[in-house]
Parts: sequence; structure tokens; C-alpha cells
Amino acid sequence: MQLKKIAYLIGAGATHAEILNLENNPSENFIQRNSLLISNVSRRVMDKAQKIRGFRDKIESVTYAGGALNIELLISLFTSNQIPGFKVSTLKKLVRLDIIERLSRRRKGRFYLHKALLELHSKVNDREHLLGIMSLNYDDILDEAYNTFGIKPDYCHNSSFDKERLPLLKLHGSFNWKGKKINGKKSKIPIIPMGLNKNYLTPPYNFIWSRTFEVLVECDILRVVGCSLSQNDIGLVDLLFKAHLHRSSDLKIEIIDFEETGDAIKNNYGFFPGIIKPKDIEGTLIADERISRAIGAGNPFKIWLKAKAERMLAADDIRGTKYLRRCF
Repeated sequence: MQLKKIAYLIGAGATHAEILNLENNPSENFIQRNSLLISNVSRRVMDKAQKIRGFRDKIESVTYAGGALNIELLISLFTSNQIPGFKVSTLKKLVRLDIIERLSRRRKGRFYLHKALLELHSKVNDREHLLGIMSLNYDDILDEAYNTFGIKPDYCHNSSFDKERLPLLKLHGSFNWKGKKINGKKSKIPIIPMGLNKNYLTPPYNFIWSRTFEVLVECDILRVVGCSLSQNDIGLVDLLFKAHLHRSSDLKIEIIDFEETGDAIKNNYGFFPGIIKPKDIEGTLIADERISRAIGAGNPFKIWLKAKAERMLAADDIRGTKYLRRCF
């Protein structure tokens, strides 16, 4: 069997899957209060922002929070229309606090899906070689999963990289990056805040994105977990486009998400020929109907992990795992 080179792109939906996994039947109220999907974060942030003295002054007509909204787009519109800086900084701060508040140490201690993913690859590395994991999230859930298995991540903060270490490419930065070294010098690394006009040209992001490009060109399959490939991240879409142009063969892009998300990605980015919707992965690997939002509140990340483990591992091997077996 040919060794397949695998990479992952992890979005907010993967963290959302961990949070949903804490409840047997999560209520709509639980989801609204705890989800880290952009729609839920946006609503909570705007609710808080409107209560801050002076925030709504002269912008009342564009701060209505009764309907759905995209806080990333709103931050960009505030910036491009020269809305006073403290309003923009307020929104960015509230986004950061909103995410951190929902990821307490106690809560994260109950997460296991990201750990199960790494555990799976530790068992199948004779058939699938993991090249690296890319993340659009600011949290440290993947970092802790790496640490659980004694994997020292290569954040690719420098122009050189260690081929013996597994890249963890946090494309927008991380809340836990303090005192990291860039080309040998310790430096405070600011995150790339929400907004449409993200700047990836300064260190260490130029190194991170360059390494991401190399991984995309080299891998056989990119598995997209909990990420809608939003047009808010045009830089990422552009990077995928560049990687396709440099490849000698099509890049397979497996969408591990709800079926509706797979349909939307296929419709938006049909010029990428290798997009594979959830129910088409590996010849109906995911047959569970619950990955459709219209039918039930399934957990596509967990459902995929279970199906993938069943296909690649013997029952005794699964029972011998610590995290992967909890997906069953």
C-alpha cells in the first residue's frame, strides 16, 4: 500500500466539536452560550459591546445585534470607515476574552477529539504520514494534544525548520505565544486579529505561511476539519490556489464537517478539482446520516474519527487506545 502524505487544516468547528462533545444532547441555549463558531461569538461580543459606555455613540445604526452577523466583517468595516479606534480595539478585546472564557483549564481537560486524532496517526503511520497540522484558531487545544504525546511542535517561527518535528502552523497566531524566539531573539508575537485585511508579511507569519505552502504542495490529502474556508480568509484561499498551481497532481481536499458545509465549499471553490464532500470520503467512509444539520445534531469530527479508526485499525488495537476508543 502506497504511503499517503496527510495534512490537516483545523478551524473553529473543531473546537466547537470538543465543546458539543461535553453534552450528550446539547441544547440550543448551551450552544449559544458556549459555541466558538463565528456566529455565536459575534452575537455574544456585540451584546457586551453595546453595554459599554460610549461604544454606540454615532454608530447606533450599525450596531444592531438582534440578527445574525459576522464580527470579523464588522471589524473590517469599522477599520475601513475610520470608526474611532477604541471601538475596533474593544471588539478585538471582547473576541479574545470571549474565546478564553469558554476554554477554562477544567473544560479543556475533558477534551479528547484532537488527542484522538494524533493517537490515530500514531497507529497508522505505516500507511499515512502526517506532514503537519494548520490551524486558524487562537486557542492551545492542539498544543496540549501535542504535549500529551510528547510531541514538541515546530511552530515555524524562523526561516529554518526541523524536519524531525511535526509542524503546528497557527496561521493567525496564538494566545499562548509568549517569549517565543524569532530568528534567535525572544519577541512578543501579536496575533493576527479578526478582519478581512490580514497582514501575513511580517515575522513570524511570513515563515509560517511559507512553510504552510510547502506542506500543501507536498501532501496528497488535505483534511479540513471544522473550517468553512470562509471568504473572510482570502489569504488562505489564495495560498491553496498557489499550491494547486505548483503541484504536479490534484490536491485531494476532504471536508470533515456537516454535509451542508461540504456542499457550500464545493459550490464556492469548484475550481479546486479535488474537493471531496463528507459522504464521499473514501467511498462512503462516513455513512452516518447525522452529519446533516437538517436531520440531527451529530458531531462530524467525532463521527469521522470513529469511522476512520474502524477502517484502519483492528478492534483490539482500538480498545488499547486511551482517547480514540472514547469516540465509540
